[in-house]
Amino acid sequence: MSGLDWAGLLRAGLGQLRLTPEQFWRLSPAELRIMLGAEAAPAPLTRARLDELAAAYPDQGKGWDHGRD
Repeated sequence: MSGLDWAGLLRAGLGQLRLTPEQFWRLSPAELRIMLGAEAAPAPLTRARLDELAAAYPDQGKGWDHGRD
C-alpha cells in the first residue's frame, strides 16, 4: 500500500482541475501538488518557530485561570 489517497487525488485532478485521465497520469506528484495549491499552504510550525513565539509572547501567571480570584 502506497499511503496515497488515489481516489481523492483523482477526484481533485479530474473534477477540480478538470484534467483528462491522460493528463492526470502524465503529471508527476510534484506537479500535481503545485496545481492543487499545496505549495501555497503555510509551512508547518517548527520547534524553532514555536520557541520564537513563546519568547515573544510569554505566559503570564500560572495555569489557565489567570486573573481569576
